[in-house]
Amino acid sequence: MHFRSICLLLAYTVLILPPASAGTKHSPSSRFMSYEKLVMGGYQGWFRAEGDGSGEGWVHYVSKGKFTAENLKIDLWPDVSEYPRTYPTSLQMPDGSAARVFSSWDASTVDVHFRWMREYAIDGVFMQRFFRVTKTPASRRQGRVILGHALQSSQAHGRALAVMYDLSGLKAEGEDCASVIQDWKELVDELRITQQGPDQTYLYHRGKPLVAIWGLGFPDRAYNIRSIGIEQLIDFLKNDPVYGGCSVLLGVPNYFRDLNVDTLPDPYLHEIMARADVIMPWSVQRYTPGLHNEMERYGAQVTADLAWCQARGLDYAPCVYPGFSWYNLTRGKPGTPPRPLDQIPREEGRFYWNMISTAARAGSRMLYVAMFDEIDEGTAIFKCTNQIPVTPAPAALLSYQGVPPDRYLRLTGLAGKMLRGELPVTTGFDTLDLGSK
Repeated sequence: MHFRSICLLLAYTVLILPPASAGTKHSPSSRFMSYEKLVMGGYQGWFRAEGDGSGEGWVHYVSKGKFTAENLKIDLWPDVSEYPRTYPTSLQMPDGSAARVFSSWDASTVDVHFRWMREYAIDGVFMQRFFRVTKTPASRRQGRVILGHALQSSQAHGRALAVMYDLSGLKAEGEDCASVIQDWKELVDELRITQQGPDQTYLYHRGKPLVAIWGLGFPDRAYNIRSIGIEQLIDFLKNDPVYGGCSVLLGVPNYFRDLNVDTLPDPYLHEIMARADVIMPWSVQRYTPGLHNEMERYGAQVTADLAWCQARGLDYAPCVYPGFSWYNLTRGKPGTPPRPLDQIPREEGRFYWNMISTAARAGSRMLYVAMFDEIDEGTAIFKCTNQIPVTPAPAALLSYQGVPPDRYLRLTGLAGKMLRGELPVTTGFDTLDLGSK
């Protein structure tokens, strides 16, 4: 072959390589090349138990490290019947036995969750990675434990996985997004999170690994988004020659378009959003079944959001959730008004399905579910129980209203079928096959 022909062939080969492979450490492809037609949940993975090996004691179940009703922080109780390893608490079940919980620290726990995703045809999850985890080498190393478990289980069960950086906890002064950049470098180098080959399960979008950043434009955040280096972070993720070549999802307030209600009135937010690829508005608590024509309002919001994003070349992932309850977490907390138990009722899954079907009718091609395992705020879709522990006042717990523990897993799987055209978007809740009570 002539030298000129060889050069032309090499040049052509470079041109046809997927963009994520061009000079970066990422594998050029994945089993999941687009967020479109997928339903992805948020996965906290932040529950710890005394004796689980993490050395952290009780975390997120209770405050002050003491598992008592007085210190309880969760509003739903997990169904632990399928976990290989569980931990006794000081609370008791009605029959007098110790009430038990799981620990997210255990690989077996994470594997149960990803097995449920496979069994109920749920596409995958964004692994939440809070800012505090990125701050030191030790916290980053510890934070890779559960993410490593999830990476293994996502491959074993064929579920999509992506990283979502939550900026909650970033201070008003003296901190910026530099530690997030360092964390992503270590995830790529140490976990090889995007280097698992063409059959890997890391979620790509627009042909590139998708990285999410949540927490821009909210008025209750301590930080000013103009001074935290968010532009540098997005530029790094998109353009760094070694660790970049990524698509970026931004988590913003529900009313981001008009910069009002739950959104800071700063047009800089729109400038930052223009640099992204996918926009996900946080709709939790913004809609409730208790108001007349609420789904019409939600549908109008999604329709207008879609049009706004499409006009700017952005993709859009509306947020749906099954209900909300923040009673124990806010009870007695200084500076936080108490929230009622079961503040946004689930209606046995009807509210959740109404959000899903409304978003689909509005033309949504992808969904974000808040959340897979969030029992602190009562938005969990994983298996929770109707057999709750005895909880002396002032604490209180919700049951699953008598529906099967897998009700919301089933609904989430059906949501994926709706997005992929396997289920008509006109399907009503009462016609769904949800299994027996």
